Amino acid sequence: MKKIMNASLSLSNIGEKVELHGWVSKKRNLGGLIFIDLRDRSGIVQLVIRPEDNLEMIASDIRNEYVIKVNGTVAERENKNDKLLTGDIEVLVDKIEVLNTALEIPFEVSDETTALEDTRLKYRYLDLRRPKLQENMIMRHKLTMAIRKFLDKENFLEIETPILCKSTPEGARDYLVPSRVNAGKFYALPQSPQIFKQLLMVGGMEKYFQIAKCFRDEDLRADRQPEFTQVDIEMSFVDEDDVMSLAERMIASVFKEVKNIDIDLPLMRMPYDEAMDKYGSDKPDLRFAMPIQDITNIFKNTEISFLKSVVMEGGIVNCLVVNAANRYSRKELDKLTDYVKTYRASGLAYLKLENELTGSLVKNMSEEEKSRIISYLNLKDNDLVLIISGKKNIVKVSLGALRCKLANDLEMINPNDYKLLWVTDFPTFEYSEEEGRYVACHHPFTAPKDCDIKYLEGDLSKCYSKAYDMVINGYEAGGGSIRIHNQEVQNKMFKALGLNDAEVKEKFGFFVEALKYGTPPHGGLAFGLDRLTMLLVKTENIRDVIAFPKTASASCLMSEAPNLVSEQQLKELHIDLRK
Repeated sequence: MKKIMNASLSLSNIGEKVELHGWVSKKRNLGGLIFIDLRDRSGIVQLVIRPEDNLEMIASDIRNEYVIKVNGTVAERENKNDKLLTGDIEVLVDKIEVLNTALEIPFEVSDETTALEDTRLKYRYLDLRRPKLQENMIMRHKLTMAIRKFLDKENFLEIETPILCKSTPEGARDYLVPSRVNAGKFYALPQSPQIFKQLLMVGGMEKYFQIAKCFRDEDLRADRQPEFTQVDIEMSFVDEDDVMSLAERMIASVFKEVKNIDIDLPLMRMPYDEAMDKYGSDKPDLRFAMPIQDITNIFKNTEISFLKSVVMEGGIVNCLVVNAANRYSRKELDKLTDYVKTYRASGLAYLKLENELTGSLVKNMSEEEKSRIISYLNLKDNDLVLIISGKKNIVKVSLGALRCKLANDLEMINPNDYKLLWVTDFPTFEYSEEEGRYVACHHPFTAPKDCDIKYLEGDLSKCYSKAYDMVINGYEAGGGSIRIHNQEVQNKMFKALGLNDAEVKEKFGFFVEALKYGTPPHGGLAFGLDRLTMLLVKTENIRDVIAFPKTASASCLMSEAPNLVSEQQLKELHIDLRK
C-alpha cells in the first residue's frame, strides 16, 4: 500500500529512502539527466534520474500520465522552486517501475488548460487530475466532515430518508421512476427530505440531520444541478431564534475549521421587505454599499411625461448612485439599458454630476427638481445616477440586478471578503400570474407568523411566515422555517392554497394523518453543500465542486446519460413511447 504522499516530503526528510507512486505530470531530458514531475493528490515532487543509475532506457519510454512507482533518496534541490510545496527537495531515483501506460490525452492536465468545458466533462476522470479540481474535492470533504463533527457534538442523529418517494407538489418538477411491479404507478425522486424529516420529529427523534441527495427537474444555471446535495437539519421544541442560532454557529465553526476565517456572531438579520426595498433581492450582496434609493416624491409634481404617468398610476421612481460618471459613455449606458430590459424594465434614465448636472432627464427637469435630487442624494462630483420607473416589483428587481452588475464591472468587491446575513419574515404566499392564484412561497408546511394566521382566511398578501434564509456574498446558502405542527392551521393552509380534502388526502394523506398523533413544535433548514463549497473555493460554477456533474441540458457527456433503453425494459415497466 502507498504510504507516502508527495507533499509530506520536506527538508526534514533529507537522506531518507522513500517509495513514491503517482502520475507523470512532465518529463524533461537534459542530455542524459532526466527530470520527472511526479504528481499525486497532494502535489508534485521532482524526480531525478542520473545517467550513472542505468535507468535511462526505462525512463526514456515514459510519457505524460503514465503511472509509475519509484524508489529513491530525498535530497536538497540546488535550484529551489517556491511555487511547489516540495520545492526545496527532490528525489534521486534508484529504481523505477511503470505500473501502467496512458494514451495521449486530449488536453493538458493543468489548471491553465485551454480545453473547452464540454471536452473536460467528457473526460472528467482526466479533468479530476487537475490540481484545482482536486483541491475543490478536498475542500468539499473537509466541509462535510466539519459539519458532521459539529452536529454530532450538538447531539444530532444522522438518519437516512427514502430516495424512492411519492410525488408531492413542492415547487419544481419531479424526476419520476416507473414501478415494474405496480403497473402504471411511479415513484418520485425527492426534491428534499421535507416530509420525512418532519415525520422524524413526529417519531420523537428530536434532532436529525442528513447529507441528503435531492433531485429537481428544472432549468439549470451556473449554480444549479439536477441532482444536488443538501445538509438537511430538523429539530423539535424550537423557535426561529433557536434554529438560526444553531445554524450560524455551525457555519462559523466550519469557516474557522476549513478556512481559518472568523465569522462575527450573531449575524445581521434583515426582513424580506427591507432586503427587496434596499437591494432589490432576497439574497443581497452586502460586500459593497450602493442601496436602491426612492426618489418618487421628487417627481410627484413633475412635468416629465413618462414619470408623471408612472406616479399617477401608483408606480415608483428609484435609482442607484455610483461615483463613476467618467466610466460610462453613452454607448456604455445604452448597454446598461439593454441589460435592465431583460428584467422587464421599460428603460433606464441617467444623470451625471460633472461640475453641472447633465443627462437624459435634465432638459425636462425643473430647477427645483434638480436642486432637490442633488440635495436628497447628496451628489458629489463624478456621481452617476441610474433611474428606473414603473411597477414596484419590476423596478426593485431590475435595479437589484443592475447594482450587482455595476459592482462587478467596477471591481467594487474584495474577493477575499465574506458577508453573511439572515433574511427573515418571508411572505407566505406569492401570486402566480400563470395559475391565476396564490401559491406557497416555500412549501405548504411553512408556519405563518402567529399574528398572521388570521390572514389564511383573508388577505393572503398580508401573511408572513416564520421563514429564514442565510445569505453569503449574494448567494442563498441555506434556508428553512418553523413548520406547522397544529392540524387546524395546516388545514387552513391547504385551503388557502386551493386544495380540497380529496387533493390533500391524495398528495399528503399519510403526513396529515401523522399530525393527529402528538406532533411537537419543530423547525429546521437545509444548506446547499455544493453551493457552500462553491463559496469556500471561490468559483461561480457549481460543476467545479461536483465530481461528476451534468451539463446545462442535464446530460452527462462522460457516461452519455440519459440514454435510450431496450424495448424489453420498457415493456417490463408497462411504458409505450409516443412516436
